[in-house]
Amino acid sequence: MTQIIVAGIVAFVVSVFLTPLLIQYFRRFGYGQTIREEGPQSHQAKRGTPTMGGIAIVIGIWAGYIAAGLTGLFTIGGGGFTASGLLVMFLATALGLVGFFDDGLKVVKRHNLGLNKLQKTLGQVTAAILFGILVLFFRNDQGLTPASTNLSFTRDFISISMPAFVFVIFVLILVWSWSNAVNFTDGLDGLASGAVALVMAVYTIISFWQFRYSCVGGDSDNLLGCYTVRDPLDIAVICAAAMGACAGFLWWNAAPAKIFMGDTGSLTLGGIIAGVSVVSQTELLMIVAGSLFVLEIASVVIQVVMFRSTGRRPFRMTPIHHHFELGGWKETTVTIRFWLLTIISCGMALAIFYGEWLAAAAM
Repeated sequence: MTQIIVAGIVAFVVSVFLTPLLIQYFRRFGYGQTIREEGPQSHQAKRGTPTMGGIAIVIGIWAGYIAAGLTGLFTIGGGGFTASGLLVMFLATALGLVGFFDDGLKVVKRHNLGLNKLQKTLGQVTAAILFGILVLFFRNDQGLTPASTNLSFTRDFISISMPAFVFVIFVLILVWSWSNAVNFTDGLDGLASGAVALVMAVYTIISFWQFRYSCVGGDSDNLLGCYTVRDPLDIAVICAAAMGACAGFLWWNAAPAKIFMGDTGSLTLGGIIAGVSVVSQTELLMIVAGSLFVLEIASVVIQVVMFRSTGRRPFRMTPIHHHFELGGWKETTVTIRFWLLTIISCGMALAIFYGEWLAAAAM
């Protein structure tokens, strides 16, 4: 528990104090956000707002993770750095670098186009494939790898196992979907950072519960309803660090935003969500907790498919938060209501997880 608290506090402090320094730096050099001309006209006032604030999120998460890992080395019953944690951090950082180059080109060119679709997708795919392969290695003393090839909801469905190459493709789809979903959600002040903080708060609890009731080691041997997740404490640390970094960034990103996270932040956070879902063996449960992000990317897909097949658009504009803006909702109203939806979906995910544990423990 000490490591989790340290990770959250350090990540928050680093993010909340580093972000204003980035604001000053980007304003000095005129590195501001470009705004889509076809978007809501109220957003045109945001033109020139500093972007690439995701740098503070990335550094905050790493600071929290490293501080917690060092704390674990000197804590009784604690743990240090693990394969699962480092692989999730690798995935998030690799995607963050893709976003960093995308944002960098946008601010240098002073245009709303950075990396082209092929370049951006190639970066995402490369990071996802490497992650999907590596999580099947690094067995511990109990023979557990960071990920399982079984399809997982609150835990593995033992009867549904994927061949290794199918699992890598599955991970690729997850990483691409989650990273783009968070990227699409990052369109209103504070929306993505607040929503990710909520999801990570719930997954801090879930991962710690998996650690408390682990099937291997300590007093938890042979507990009914125990979990075979390899490094749950380190996963909880990452979730706490991501929550703290998002909360610190939200201090400056809340409406009216003084800085945007850009693709640097959104791709990083999407990578955290995807990676955590894989190593915690809850890929399907994450869909419940992160249903807001699912809704955002689904609206884009539906809009494109319907327009190309029928010539009609079911939404005024996508991602769907713009649909409600163009329908007359204020930006802050959309953000707060979407946060409320995230709180509900996170509560449902936590209830499902705990309910399944009660049922498994009673068997």
